[in-house]
Amino acid sequence: QVQLVESGGGLVQAGGSVRLSCAASGRTFSTSTMGWFRQAPGKEREFVASINWMGGITSYADSVKERFTISRDNAKSMVYLQMNSLKPEDTAVYYCAARRTYESTFNSWGQGTQVTVSS
Repeated sequence: QVQLVESGGGLVQAGGSVRLSCAASGRTFSTSTMGWFRQAPGKEREFVASINWMGGITSYADSVKERFTISRDNAKSMVYLQMNSLKPEDTAVYYCAARRTYESTFNSWGQGTQVTVSS
């Protein structure tokens, strides 16, 4: 499994930007699909974005397309989520997750980082 630690959350005004980072450890990182999920108060955790092991294939939730960008640096074992044009509805705890390429579900999770967008 991959161990994941998120950082970079905080308080930001609507329209602002934040970059989240996820530091990974474990031998399988470079062959894992990585994802970002979020959970707002009183809501279920939802998919935000994912990136394949080589970084060439990305996927986004409709609610964040054109505003968020996921990227990875396999040499540094890092995954990033650049969030622009933030809205109050983006307020949530953001989680980094990993799954092996051949697996269907994400099974390694970080502890989460809070992002709060004020209006």
